[in-house]
Parts: sequence; structure tokens; C-alpha cells
Amino acid sequence: METPEISLEKHKQFAIELFNNTWDMLEKSDRSDYDDIRMIHMAHTSLYHWSFVGEAVNMIRGEWQISRVYCSVGLLESAEYHANKSLSICLNNGIGDIDLAFAYEAFTRISALKQHVEDFHKYQALAYEAAKQIISLNNRDYFISELEKIQLN
Repeated sequence: METPEISLEKHKQFAIELFNNTWDMLEKSDRSDYDDIRMIHMAHTSLYHWSFVGEAVNMIRGEWQISRVYCSVGLLESAEYHANKSLSICLNNGIGDIDLAFAYEAFTRISALKQHVEDFHKYQALAYEAAKQIISLNNRDYFISELEKIQLN
């Protein structure tokens, strides 16, 4: 079965819309089980479309978002898989700034959810260290505020 031809412009449009819709779903306080399933599929589909038109940074952010989605539904093995992809793309492409910081944030979140205290502190320290390299002060402040929301219970 052949897949229909989609223009690069449409791939980009779908990637952006699905990324933003996934983010909206993550922030939804009363998600149903079906919403969770839709959110997982939206995140993966966004990254699929980025694979046609995106650069490494889009792939990093897509992998990070998928990891975040899996954290939010308690599928930590899948979250860790995608967090590893996000970090790997950062390191293999020399990408730092907020993307590297959020790659470490993903591992901080996973460690907190797993209640792995040593890993939590290790990745939190790496995230704070990466945050020092975030050029934009607004982005740095935003990142730190997000990182500080992650707590061990």
C-alpha cells in the first residue's frame, strides 16, 4: 500500500499543530484514559511529521515531549527510552542551551517518579549545570521554574 504524498509544508503544519495540541492535552487536568491514548498518538505523530521537515532540534523536542507524555501516564520505561533519544541527539549534534537542559529535566522527572533518589539528584544537578548555558535569561528562568516543580515524594 502506497502512502499519499504530503507536501513538506503540510508535514510542518501537522508537526506544529500536533505538538501544540499534545501540550494542551498535557496541561488538561481532567484527562480521560482515552485522552491519554490520543495524547500519546499525537506526540508520536508530531515527531513523525518532523522527521520529514525538521532539524535535529525538532527531533530533540519531539522526543522530549513524548517522554513527558509517557511520564504523565505512568509509562516510565517508554519515557526513559524517549528521554535517551532526546539526550543522545543533543550530545551527538553538539546542541546545548535549553534543549540539553530539558533533556536532563526528563531524566530528573523520570527519577522522581521512580523514586530513585540518587538518580534524581544526579540528573537535577546536570539540569542545573546545563541551565547555566541557556543564553536567554527568560528561557533560563522558565526552565528553572519548570525544573523546580519536580519533587521527590
